Amino acid sequence: MKIGLLASNPNLYSNQRILEAGEERGHQMKFLNIKHCYMKLDAETPEIHYRGGRILNDLDAVIPRIRPSMTFYGCALTRQFESVGIYPLNSSQSISMSRDKLFSLQLLLSSGLDIPTTGFANSPIETKDLIDMVGGAPLIVKLLQGTQGRGVVLAETRKAAESVIGAFTSLKANLLVQEFVKEADGKDLRLFVIDNKVVASMQRTAAPGEFRANVHQGGTTSVIKITPEERKLAIKAAKTLGLKVAGVDIIRSRKGPLLLEVNSSPGLEGIENATGKDIAGQMISAIEKKLGWRRPLGAMTEAPEMLLDEELA
Repeated sequence: MKIGLLASNPNLYSNQRILEAGEERGHQMKFLNIKHCYMKLDAETPEIHYRGGRILNDLDAVIPRIRPSMTFYGCALTRQFESVGIYPLNSSQSISMSRDKLFSLQLLLSSGLDIPTTGFANSPIETKDLIDMVGGAPLIVKLLQGTQGRGVVLAETRKAAESVIGAFTSLKANLLVQEFVKEADGKDLRLFVIDNKVVASMQRTAAPGEFRANVHQGGTTSVIKITPEERKLAIKAAKTLGLKVAGVDIIRSRKGPLLLEVNSSPGLEGIENATGKDIAGQMISAIEKKLGWRRPLGAMTEAPEMLLDEELA
């Protein structure tokens, strides 16, 4: 099959692993830089073009790995691939829903999934009641556009919370205020879901003096055994947002597991290194299963050449 990886940086670990995994299974892999793609909207002959005029309508599938800053255009491209019959591993609609943190939390709650108590307001006038709403300080303040732990602040006192909220709202930034679950002790769980199955899980532990457990913020990873309740929560979260591939973040609390976030482009480095599992290969297998692909009898074991974006011009 011809499979495109729609992303921004071919040198990232996750992108390299996906390209390698596809090659190993005999597929022709193409790295597609989002910024180099453009579209022809037409009722009779809709097309996706690549830098230099190459038409990409002959792909069998595309794997969207869209960075937050490229969400709007990346989802538009994914919709265009869908319109010409090219299968996306995660759909444009599911990516859009997962990237809207407030909307996704509302959807998850409507499906009966538990999250930390969360508040949202448009006006800084309501700051005091907003703080009380989530149980007072300490609390977490999150920018809706934040990712990889960036844009997340722990306010340890009411005064600090008022200052942080005031600073963010003065910049016209959309934010969430969320209860701080102290018993989580700087740890969270990342469950990797592919095709409605939890294929790997790990615990992330924050660096000393840090409350964010994200690997990009210095957190460490370790293998952990998850409970049936945590497994069920992760699968239902991915299903609710329509994601075939998802990184589901959970914390353990006195009330049971609480859902923090669902990531539509989860990184592979931490979880592959922690578990030793071929997650990238399982992503390719999910495409093969969906499209009914089987390796031809007598097929060569040597993988076809991987094509990077400069070779597609």
